[in-house]
Amino acid sequence: MIETGLSVTLVAIVVGIVLMSLSLYNTIVDPLLRVLAGAASGAIGAQIFMLPLSYCMFDVESAWIDQRFGSILVLVGILAVLIPTRTLLIRLRVGKRAFPSGDVPLGAFKGWWLPILFLAPTITILVLFIYYPAFDTFSLSTLLIRFGNPRFAPVCVSNFTRLLADAAPNFPPQYAFLDWIFEPAYAKVVFQTMTLSLAIVGFSMGIALLIAVVAFLPLKGAGIYRTLLIWPYAVSPAVAGIIFLLLFNPLGGIINYALQNLFGVQVGWLNDQNAAPFAIVIASVWKSLGFNILFFIAGLQNVPKDLIEAAAIDGAGLFQRFRRIVIPTLSPITFFLLITNLTYAFFETFGTIDYLTKGGPVGSTTTMMYQIYVVGVGGGDLGKAAAQSLILFAMVIGITILQFRTAGEQVNYGA
Repeated sequence: MIETGLSVTLVAIVVGIVLMSLSLYNTIVDPLLRVLAGAASGAIGAQIFMLPLSYCMFDVESAWIDQRFGSILVLVGILAVLIPTRTLLIRLRVGKRAFPSGDVPLGAFKGWWLPILFLAPTITILVLFIYYPAFDTFSLSTLLIRFGNPRFAPVCVSNFTRLLADAAPNFPPQYAFLDWIFEPAYAKVVFQTMTLSLAIVGFSMGIALLIAVVAFLPLKGAGIYRTLLIWPYAVSPAVAGIIFLLLFNPLGGIINYALQNLFGVQVGWLNDQNAAPFAIVIASVWKSLGFNILFFIAGLQNVPKDLIEAAAIDGAGLFQRFRRIVIPTLSPITFFLLITNLTYAFFETFGTIDYLTKGGPVGSTTTMMYQIYVVGVGGGDLGKAAAQSLILFAMVIGITILQFRTAGEQVNYGA
């Protein structure tokens, strides 16, 4: 283990130096400081995942996919230390050049202890309720442990690589190297999660914006209408599942009763694998509409009326005014709702799915969140369920960061 740890650490130091030097190329940071910071980032970052796992991925007996997975974890650990270190170096150097006399810019703290004091409650909550549980879940994901069985055995990262390595051949021979990317059953769950989430986010925000625009009109008793539109947000996902279970019941549901009387057709909303996803999307969209409408109405109150009137005088039509003035003004609200709705679609649809379809029929409504419940509670494989929960957690973080890097740059915070 010692020799393996030294080898991995030396490679990580070299990688850290190269990455830090390239990322700080043509900056004011001294070359020697780049090398030292890169070496420290590589050495520290490599230990984030390797020390808890005792470098088990790089044992001689380890499978090649375990070694590749271990290399990815080392790189992720290096980046987790290198990126904030790089940002800190640049800010320190820029700060020295911008304020050589020691002047403090407007709005900045004079010392370091006061901002730390203000941040202490938030940091404490994050450590106790997010970082520590995440670390504990990572430890659980490295074990072969069954629900209700006190015995367990370490399996390194097999709970992760089993999701990647057990795929049956689905590609032509020339692309056989792609066979290990995802186990077919888990790939289907990932695809369904992304599809359902995009549908829920798109329909809920689009419909909510249209309803909010109508509800914002100066009508008599508009406050009552707005309250009735918002109240579904107060209903829990489980209660929403029960409500739509009564509506979508294939035998005695209200919707099928109306379809039979009007058009002479019935839809197997909950027992047809093609129709069941639509039932989940409809129920989830209804559940999140109130939240979106509330924020869109609040955002519409900040749209400058003088700009609307000036555009109307200049001959801009209703659609042009909406596209050129209203939508840019609502961009901060829209971006916030995009993040929160995506989080809701990934996590909080569990109750609705459990009450409506329980992931069926034929797994057509099983999402990554529900799959964790099926594997961990239904199958009793806590280690594999913990691994899947970390994959879902990392996926949501990655999508959120991507949104901040792309859509976040398009947000207009100006008046």
